Amino acid sequence: MEQTNEPQRLPVAQVRHLFNRAAFGATPAEIDAASRQSLRRVIRKLLDESKAVEPLNVVDEQYDSKKELKGMLRGGTIDREALRMRIRENAEMVRDLNIQWLDRMAATKGALREKMALFWHGHFAVRAQGRNAQVMQHYGNVIRQNALGSFGDLLMAVSKTPAMLQFLNNQQNRKNAPNENFAREVMELFTLGRGNYKEQDIKEAARAFTGWQFTPEGEFVFRERVHDEGQKTIFGKTGVFRGEDVIQLLLEKPETARFVVGKVYRFFVNETPDDARIASLADQFYKSGYRITDLMESIFAADWFYDAANMGAHVKSPVELLAGMRHALSVSFDQPQPQIFVQRTLGQVLFYPPNVAGWAGGRNWIDSSSLLFRMKLPEYVLKAAEVNVRAKDEGDVNAVLLARKGKNQFTTKVDWDEFDKTFARTDEAALPDALAAYLLPFPLQNEQRALLLKQLKPDQSQADKIKTLTVGIMSLPEYQLS
Repeated sequence: MEQTNEPQRLPVAQVRHLFNRAAFGATPAEIDAASRQSLRRVIRKLLDESKAVEPLNVVDEQYDSKKELKGMLRGGTIDREALRMRIRENAEMVRDLNIQWLDRMAATKGALREKMALFWHGHFAVRAQGRNAQVMQHYGNVIRQNALGSFGDLLMAVSKTPAMLQFLNNQQNRKNAPNENFAREVMELFTLGRGNYKEQDIKEAARAFTGWQFTPEGEFVFRERVHDEGQKTIFGKTGVFRGEDVIQLLLEKPETARFVVGKVYRFFVNETPDDARIASLADQFYKSGYRITDLMESIFAADWFYDAANMGAHVKSPVELLAGMRHALSVSFDQPQPQIFVQRTLGQVLFYPPNVAGWAGGRNWIDSSSLLFRMKLPEYVLKAAEVNVRAKDEGDVNAVLLARKGKNQFTTKVDWDEFDKTFARTDEAALPDALAAYLLPFPLQNEQRALLLKQLKPDQSQADKIKTLTVGIMSLPEYQLS
């Protein structure tokens, strides 16, 4: 009997699941190429391609807001028109940051880093406030640069960003008048979780964080004159602690590893936690010195990660949905505004989480007002169909609505030629299932297959059949899952 040396291929479903969770999906060609490699090599390639970081670069890092404010003064009063112009320009720069980051997510390389950064954006949730896009760019780059490194380094770096210090009022945290906001959230939401600290720990930690401020130029500064140098007792330990000491005390507690890993598991694996698996991963995470890369590699290489119960168990967030569609078909938009419109309509605008707890996620992404738009999105993006939906009001998000006089349509370019190659020789009857294998977490049902085939016309070319069926499959409810 003739033997072959060709290695056993990874199942398409397994590869698709990995790319959906570790990145923002994959093209059929990428899935086919990955299926010819070992799982370990595919995971390592995802990690290797995410080593380099290309910073977001919309705002001049040397921008001096104090100097600009002085330039708005006329006769001792603020030039209101100049102030309005500046507010508008900042809103536009935050919008451009949003789109530039979305571009990174939809790119071929570095997707794992961007996926992790999206997770950390929800974990260390900061909302763009008012006039300063510079601090948001800095914050975005901090979470992206540290997304796959040490959680301790990430925690320290993001805690010192002007965006975080401003959002959680630590600029107002001074000796003799401590503000507990940051100290509370760093324990409740960023590290320990509720029930693993006492109110007195928060009060004492707030004293330790006094003096953590930022300059008008957007740089972290420790102002010793407003810092409380007295002794503090935190988690049963006493000392003349400063903010850095509190961060270290938090990292020394195993509860921090357990809390963080629990959130990672719910985001990347399943909303329903498995306590035994989380405990094991948390123990490894703690012992590794909080190495994020090691944690993610352990998850993606585990047999249980590919259990049927975990496939299709994740509801795509609006950003994941949009970035994934863009990546799968190399979609480009002629204007940035439609992508902001999609995020606003579906309830997830980058740099504008609803509050410090971030987006609720999971089934909260789906409601009666968003589901229809989600299922119509492929038509809007891929077929320039008319949009008859109004975006949700996001308050301080200064984004112009898509709605204008006349018809509202997205203008996009789609690389159908590259997408079509995988299916160029597939028979019409087999096309729906072949496409669904790359696009959906579940096989097509009989009635779905029949409905899709009815959408084809006898005189259509193979390319047009692929286009028609792809839009139809992406419009199914199952496409909302990964």
